[in-house]
Amino acid sequence: MHKMISIFIDERGVATITLERAEKHNALCAQMLDELKDAVTNLSFNKAVRVVVLTGAGESFCAGGDLEWMREQIQANSATRVRAAAKLAHTLQALNTMPKPLIGALQGNAFGGGVGLAAVCDIAIGVDHLKMGFTETRLGLIPATIGPYVLARMSEGVARRVFMSSRIFKAKEAFNFGLLSAIVPAEKLDIAVESEIGPFLSCAPGAVASAKALMRDLGPRIDDKTIAMTIDALRLRWECDEAVEGIDAFFEKRKASWAL
Repeated sequence: MHKMISIFIDERGVATITLERAEKHNALCAQMLDELKDAVTNLSFNKAVRVVVLTGAGESFCAGGDLEWMREQIQANSATRVRAAAKLAHTLQALNTMPKPLIGALQGNAFGGGVGLAAVCDIAIGVDHLKMGFTETRLGLIPATIGPYVLARMSEGVARRVFMSSRIFKAKEAFNFGLLSAIVPAEKLDIAVESEIGPFLSCAPGAVASAKALMRDLGPRIDDKTIAMTIDALRLRWECDEAVEGIDAFFEKRKASWAL
């Protein structure tokens, strides 16, 4: 039984995965990532499922990595850090390659890993009041495991504007950057998602899966080597003094030593 996500499949074969840590702004932790990857695997093999929608409960879509979990990695050994980084990397890859259309319904803010979740969606629809940002560098970390998917959506030239600076940006900029496919008022989010679901239900499921696989093959290569590189990059940041200082500063409610 899932505790940190929920799954609902309607009579049409539309599966909705909801991140259910509203009190934590749906921050990603080891258990949530395990549940999410397990759900993706099961839905991928479920022939009755035609479309998958990914959304969040509460005010935020996903606030990124749970900082308590991040703090545990700083105190862990290298092998444990690698396993933790791999959880996010492999969950993103599973979502990115699942043989079903994946529609993101961003009902609230997305930061860090939450932007990564939006980037692996085939279609990402966001409410007009949401904010996004790659906030990792404020903490002495980097957007490592989400990097390949973000760069595939934004292009390097666009990413240079926000990938390193932790600058928070609004829905319109996210749309211009390519992270969002559409922006709608909150009350019209469900209607907008339905308008994207409808066309898929008239298509042959196998053809949709094959077309998605071909698109992934033709697009930027995100293979095992790339994923391993991002895992190691995150591990190295978890092992540096800046990450210790950045996360300590967050929990102590103070500015990090480098912040002006």
